[in-house]
Amino acid sequence: MDLALIIQTITLYAIPVLFAITLHEAAHGYAARHFGDPTAHLLGRITINPIKHIDPVGTIAMPLLLYFATAGAFLFGYAKPVPVNFGRLRNPKRDMIWVALAGPGANLIQAIGWLVLLYGLLAAGIDERFWLQMCRAGVTVNLVMFAFNLFPLPPLDGGRILVGLLPWKQAELVSRVEPYGFFIVLALVVSGLVGTYWLRPLMDLTLGAIELLLTPLRLLLS
Repeated sequence: MDLALIIQTITLYAIPVLFAITLHEAAHGYAARHFGDPTAHLLGRITINPIKHIDPVGTIAMPLLLYFATAGAFLFGYAKPVPVNFGRLRNPKRDMIWVALAGPGANLIQAIGWLVLLYGLLAAGIDERFWLQMCRAGVTVNLVMFAFNLFPLPPLDGGRILVGLLPWKQAELVSRVEPYGFFIVLALVVSGLVGTYWLRPLMDLTLGAIELLLTPLRLLLS
């Protein structure tokens, strides 16, 4: 295991990861407040201060342990979830969809932002490898968070969106999975099923759409 390479990788990904998880969680809280639930606001969770959103185990210890244990082959982690009282939303079933979408939406916007920054650096003739790689890391991290959180199983955002979209009877059945959802998702991640059949296809599709969207900008800067 190349320790210097590991340190370099951690350094490259640190800023993109902090922004990705911070804005993701803050977006949930902001959307919840907008639709009537001030819980996250009252607890100071609508903030860009990453310390408020970092879970010591899920954000730091687990990813580092897995990275070193698998030589970077497998990585998994999570942030401290923003508390949302869905019962306080003005229209709980409908509004939970928007609250859930806010997090992945923040990651999608950040992925676009990192790619725009990459195009800008290249157009300006800045070929410093570290900054170019950080931009690419920012795109990758946010695409991973965007796609992974949309997986349609509670307690992930995709699961909450699914509950909001389904009729009441089916929504109740899906919501019962939530206490076991984390372990089911973890098993699917470890088995490689999520990565092969959900994460990678959705990331590739999303990146292709972003690159298509930014084609005029790229041509203008080239």
